[in-house]
Amino acid sequence: MSIQMEDTIAAIATPVGEGGIGVIRLSGCSAVAIAARLFRAANGKELTDFASHQVIFGHVVEPQTGDIVDEIICLLMRAPRSYTKEDVVELQCHGGMVVLRRILALVLENGARAAEPGEFTKRAFLNGRIDLEQAQAVMDIISAKTEASLKMASGHLSGLFSQRIEQLRKPLVAMIAHYEVLLDFPEEGVEELDETAILEQLREIESEIVLLLKTAHTGRILREGLQVAIAGKPNVGKSSLLNALLQTERAIVTDIAGTTRDSIEESANIGGALLRLVDTAGIHDTDDAIEKMGVERSHHYMQQADLQLLVFDGSRPLEEDDFAILKKALGRPFFILVNKADLPQKADLKVLSSLAGTAPLFLISAHTRDGFSQLEKAIAQYVFEENATKDAGAFVNSERQIAALKAARRHINDARNTIEEELGEDFAVIDLRSAWQQLGDILGDTANEAIIDEMFSRFCIGK
Repeated sequence: MSIQMEDTIAAIATPVGEGGIGVIRLSGCSAVAIAARLFRAANGKELTDFASHQVIFGHVVEPQTGDIVDEIICLLMRAPRSYTKEDVVELQCHGGMVVLRRILALVLENGARAAEPGEFTKRAFLNGRIDLEQAQAVMDIISAKTEASLKMASGHLSGLFSQRIEQLRKPLVAMIAHYEVLLDFPEEGVEELDETAILEQLREIESEIVLLLKTAHTGRILREGLQVAIAGKPNVGKSSLLNALLQTERAIVTDIAGTTRDSIEESANIGGALLRLVDTAGIHDTDDAIEKMGVERSHHYMQQADLQLLVFDGSRPLEEDDFAILKKALGRPFFILVNKADLPQKADLKVLSSLAGTAPLFLISAHTRDGFSQLEKAIAQYVFEENATKDAGAFVNSERQIAALKAARRHINDARNTIEEELGEDFAVIDLRSAWQQLGDILGDTANEAIIDEMFSRFCIGK
């Protein structure tokens, strides 16, 4: 996405559909002048004569005919006191798509260009109002599905995570600067660095990176949701479990085995985390071509899931299909759910426990919801691990951050080895600078254009 900063951009900033209010946003050096051609203040004053940060009542009119298009409120925000640090005008009209599109068309006809996805936020980033992490947090706030994910995104937007990264970069800059002075101006008699102190500082930085990386599991789940596959034989109560977790009748439940032949996907908020639940088709040996496809798809979801909920019928003895499902689940995290606890029990729980290893086992009833409080508590514990008491605003929450932090840690470790083995300041500087740059990529200070373009391409138009 190429940005022409001299252009004035415009877009509808509210969701598609009918509503009480719709917003057309303009940003750029000509934003006020373009809006002034269309807007007539009720008091007769020209828009260009108003001071910044005023709310002005009036009308949008056709410039050529003077016909009124809509009664609106105009918000005027002059640079640099705006979201983009450019002149910004927001035209708040009635929320019908016909009127919104007509006003946007007039704005474009009078000199603005249609904004690309995420271009307003990208301008805020390029103009130094926010860093790359804060820009990502804008989209995370928009897409937040739980209070916990909103809290994390708000913390990132406020700069909590960025501050942690800057605290790691600051001592690295000091080390790099001192080493480079020693290398470039040896005759100046610059004081040698205390290598013992440097090594201790590098260990502290590495420890901080490790602590940040420990939040990545929770952060990613809060941002993207926990992919959960509900798997088991036909008629063990998988669909009933889905309905009970959702607390609504989403899936058809009957006594007929194999009612669910395809996968059903829904979302639920459990303990503050978004669970992306997949009720899979019953897994068993079958000659039915359609059922075989469903079973293959069930295996795929099990292999892709962050967590598998393996459901067994406690009212029946265990069978070979049960053991095959358990074997298939090995290698990925799973919980064992022995369902139908409200009926006389015939399943051998000792055998299940021995085969499950360290995986937790829960005796539940999807019909009466017995055992659900313990199950939901365990799911929340799996999501938050030891991070439940930490500030979510400083959680690592994307693969990009994880990769950069891991790379920075490697470079810091390499720098420590270089210093300990006395291989020379010039080699140490290379590793220190690489670590500093990896951390800078997170904030956007040193990120290349491809990284920046890829991130903003996922934004919605108008934001």
